[in-house]
Amino acid sequence: MIDNPEIQNIVRHYQTLLTSVDNWFSRCQASCEGHIHCVVGCSACCRGLFDITLLDAFLLQTGFRRLPQELQEIVRVKAEKRLRQLQADWPELRQPYLLNHLPDDLWTKMPEDDLTPCPLLGEDGSCLVYEHRPMLCRTHGLPNIDDSGESFSDLFCSLNFAGIDPLSLDKLRWSFRRVYAQEFDLLALFNRQLLGSPLREADTFIPLALLIDFPALATDPSLVLVR
Repeated sequence: MIDNPEIQNIVRHYQTLLTSVDNWFSRCQASCEGHIHCVVGCSACCRGLFDITLLDAFLLQTGFRRLPQELQEIVRVKAEKRLRQLQADWPELRQPYLLNHLPDDLWTKMPEDDLTPCPLLGEDGSCLVYEHRPMLCRTHGLPNIDDSGESFSDLFCSLNFAGIDPLSLDKLRWSFRRVYAQEFDLLALFNRQLLGSPLREADTFIPLALLIDFPALATDPSLVLVR
């Protein structure tokens, strides 16, 4: 990985922000006991492709590289297989595997029937890099409604809230506008340190995040091809 104190400091701040997201989720579970069924081993949402930021990708790789070497190889084979499948349709998809230079309709509307497991999903249904998982994985399953009532996402897991409309539950609301603003600010700082440009749009898919050559990207920022 990259031995850059500024980048490591940004990542630490981001992890603190992610911890606050986890705390929100835990409070929701406590206040809606019996209605939220997100537990260790449930992997219903760990399927298909999800786009994450370059900062999330860096954090994900940090956790990935802490896995035992044999397990890393197993995961890498799965990620490379997924890459080959994507390149069959998108031959222009190459290092550093960012999506922003592709037409939006190719990657922002992924098929809902894609049940391919995340390569970081363990055999027991748990996440192999749980402490380093992306923001999206931490907010998934519950609606993301700001304290003001603004909706950042009205989606929620169909296993949760049987017979209840969670969008009407004020106790699920949180300061999402502030949190997402901080996330984008940290992403801009991270990209400025890594690429020399404060990009706020630099996205990839979770399997591809494991294959990004960050040292090469830091050496040659022109590898980033964004609109």
